[in-house]
Amino acid sequence: MSGLRKQKKYDWKDSNLALFGSDTEKNIKKESARGEVAWKKAGQGVGIQIWRIVNFKVTEWPKEDYGKFYNGDSYIILHTYKEEGEEDLEYDVHFWIGEQSTQDEYGTAAYKTVELDTFLDDKPVQHREVQGHESQLFKSYFKTLTVMKGGADTGFRHVKPEEYKPRLLHFSGNRQHVEVREVGRNKASLNSGDVFILDMGNTIYQWNGSGSNKDERMKAMQYLQGLKSERSGRPNSEVLEEGDTDRDHEFYKALTEDADDKEEQTQEADTTKELYRLSDASGKLTFKLEKKGAVSESDLDTKDVFILDAKSALFVWIGKGTSETERKNAMSYAHTFLSKSSHPLIPVSCVAEGRRYPKYFQTAIAA
Repeated sequence: MSGLRKQKKYDWKDSNLALFGSDTEKNIKKESARGEVAWKKAGQGVGIQIWRIVNFKVTEWPKEDYGKFYNGDSYIILHTYKEEGEEDLEYDVHFWIGEQSTQDEYGTAAYKTVELDTFLDDKPVQHREVQGHESQLFKSYFKTLTVMKGGADTGFRHVKPEEYKPRLLHFSGNRQHVEVREVGRNKASLNSGDVFILDMGNTIYQWNGSGSNKDERMKAMQYLQGLKSERSGRPNSEVLEEGDTDRDHEFYKALTEDADDKEEQTQEADTTKELYRLSDASGKLTFKLEKKGAVSESDLDTKDVFILDAKSALFVWIGKGTSETERKNAMSYAHTFLSKSSHPLIPVSCVAEGRRYPKYFQTAIAA
């Protein structure tokens, strides 16, 4: 339904965006960034690289798990690419925050994202991604985006098969992109329009809703085969069709009756763009609303920082002539602004005047 957005409030609404771009981070020396072992091969060729934060350290995420994330963890994702007809490498660096990740984890991810940016000579466009509110750019990196409950250490490869906690995975989307998210392991989570996989470790069921599309079914089947391959073909599997499966089947017996998760409430979304100016021209730092409605590049002033709230995403624009104080406080002001808004979990991107403007930012400032 047009104009409607699902809103969900988390206890981590004030995710550590204040650390992202703070004085501490902006003072990171190039030498310090070079000292991070994880960055030695970062950004050397076109492709995706992912790291997970473990005990304040940056650790490589296995390539076979690219596109899979756990809501108890935080990650850094580097996208290296070339513009058509160009030879220079370009970068987007994201940190992704799971809704159950700790302050230490997402604080480290934010800090290390800036460090990686420094290592790559400040060329990357920096982004904050929050679980369930990922940007379209972030989603485009993966044929399937999978978000599961817990941490990576709860995965099948890290526990004994008999200790593995069953997961119910929800497949929804189309040919361009299918999202996979772990949902409450209960009957209320099922719906006829989508496909679900019940992963019990050594037994895997695929349940096809009567109204699910062929892309969802195919993606679920590929996912199921991938799980079996990871486990050396040991699991037994079965594909079930809604309406053709007896309610006494083991699949239904493994689901509880009551919903574990509260339903997200839907409310009307305000789509009016708002442009704010951060400036110290008066001798003190001020932050004020500059304009509402359509915003164009001519509304931006090279001497100041601007924060554009496009409601579905937030952009921090840093002019070439901004003062050191303005630059250092830009992301902190963005954090404060979002934490007081009705949409604190939207993606955040930081762009600099004179650098490559991402297409989605160009669209946001189109007249």
